[in-house]
Amino acid sequence: MKFNYLTSIGGLSLCLALAACGGGSNPSAGSAGTDKNVLHATMVTSGAVKRTLMGEPSTALAGAELTPPVAPQPALTPAAASHFLAQASFGPTAETIATLTASTKADWITAQFLKPQSLHKAQLQKVATLLPAGTSLTQNNLFETFWTQAVTGDDQLRQRMAFALSQIFVISLVDNNVAGHAIGIGSYYDMLGQNAFGNFRDLLQSVALHPMMGIYLSHLRNQKESGDRSPDENFAREIMQLMTIGLYQLNQDGSLKLQSGKPVETYTHADVAGLARVFTGWSWAGPDRSFGRFIGYIADPNRDWTPMQSFPVYHSSSAKSFLGVTVGAGGSAESDLKIALDTLFQHPNVGPFIGRLLIQRLVSSNPSPAYVGRVAAAFANNGSGVRGDMRAVIRAVLLDPEADDNGSSKKLREPVLRLANWLRAFNAKSASGHYQIYTLDDSLEGLTQTPLRSPSVFNFYRPSYTPPGSSLAAQGMVAPEMQITSEPSVTGYLNFMQTTIPSGVGLNHEVSSDYSAELPLAGKPAMLLDRINLLLLNGTMSSTLRNQILVAVNSIPLPAANATNASQVAAASKNRVHVAIYLSMASPEYLAQR
Repeated sequence: MKFNYLTSIGGLSLCLALAACGGGSNPSAGSAGTDKNVLHATMVTSGAVKRTLMGEPSTALAGAELTPPVAPQPALTPAAASHFLAQASFGPTAETIATLTASTKADWITAQFLKPQSLHKAQLQKVATLLPAGTSLTQNNLFETFWTQAVTGDDQLRQRMAFALSQIFVISLVDNNVAGHAIGIGSYYDMLGQNAFGNFRDLLQSVALHPMMGIYLSHLRNQKESGDRSPDENFAREIMQLMTIGLYQLNQDGSLKLQSGKPVETYTHADVAGLARVFTGWSWAGPDRSFGRFIGYIADPNRDWTPMQSFPVYHSSSAKSFLGVTVGAGGSAESDLKIALDTLFQHPNVGPFIGRLLIQRLVSSNPSPAYVGRVAAAFANNGSGVRGDMRAVIRAVLLDPEADDNGSSKKLREPVLRLANWLRAFNAKSASGHYQIYTLDDSLEGLTQTPLRSPSVFNFYRPSYTPPGSSLAAQGMVAPEMQITSEPSVTGYLNFMQTTIPSGVGLNHEVSSDYSAELPLAGKPAMLLDRINLLLLNGTMSSTLRNQILVAVNSIPLPAANATNASQVAAASKNRVHVAIYLSMASPEYLAQR
């Protein structure tokens, strides 16, 4: 369906409102209710987003200029609170903004550390008991638990961190070997959440031994070398390249170490081969270590997805050399694993490598070297001599002066976070109590992104991606989320939100908002825009965008209420609210998070 307001204000108003955000206009465009004009708006929006992200250095995805750290202020404005919650949660609400303005960022983080975890596995297990005999859980059940916790979970920081970690320690439902294990994936996601506030060394081991990672990167059932057979190298390679140390040696500020002007590689294929031998002899946990259990013939439909156990007969007993360390022959799988993970954990690259990735996921695509350095320092020492304290790292990421500055565009809001922002900002609820929001991959009618469905182990986008031939690339800057941003994907986003805002989302559009807080402001457009600005743009809406949206809203007639026109007044009020939200969420000022 198309919004009624699109007909009321005409295509020109929509295109002008979008054009005011940085793109051109098309005065000859026809009705905005047609696909042609939605596509035109898409082209305008896409071009404006690129200009916003790739234009002048002051408005590109840069971190703020270097400033010395300052103590958190005791009081926050609503706009500052909204800005912080856009980074640290799945989106601000009127209630969470009010709570934070009465507290401080540091105290909010401390309170979040103490919140009980919202668990996915337990919810999936409960659903499984209600299914008809012979029916299995599907990935749709997993998506339902994701959106339930993202939208309604009280432990917002933990859930936001779990999502960020799921884009670093990737497993993907695109892999058919993974897709059939909904409870296992729920267990894996819970594991990321459980370790989000712990120590990185424990997180690393939990990832390495979780059966879902073992399935995805094929080190579950990995056997020692024998004859022409060599151990599978998938996980050994990716735990270095993507999860700990990266491809090149780094200074503590994240800059590349150079030798004769060239980057220095962190590992060679010999290191991969040596580490691959460590990850042999690991498979399903259970009361025995039989061949049947190792291979998986002993199937347990109620498997609890505990960490993999070792099977000594299948573990390589040869010496293993990697990253300058040699493990002597004859060691146990457990002792070899400890040495390998300790070696990775202690590598000087881990702090700046992981620190930069977390900054990118939460705050800024292009943090300054000093920002990365401060986060790396927190990783190296939490102030009490402890390395890898994730709580210290989170505080360093979110309380840094560069995270606090919202004067310049820092990152593109990825599609999943845009939808979560709308759901939380406008108190969207499910009539059935179920958040049945399923696959959103479609680039023309969806969001081009579904949680836990990245196309590969490299996530939805690479952290070093920059649009080829762009001014952003010329400045040596990156925009990871632009890798899934194109004219078709922006068309899909606009189409998707055009239906979602008035009608809801999910199965039968059952997750929807009644806009009970916004509708009373339909006759006061300036106040309506103030509220939307706070909830969606974190108080950063420019006067140009504000004025253009006000023109569009005021162009929708709102009759004075009387005894006979209640339905007309209600329809016009809804259209005003819908157009204000839609144009805000379509604007480059919203898409480029500050």
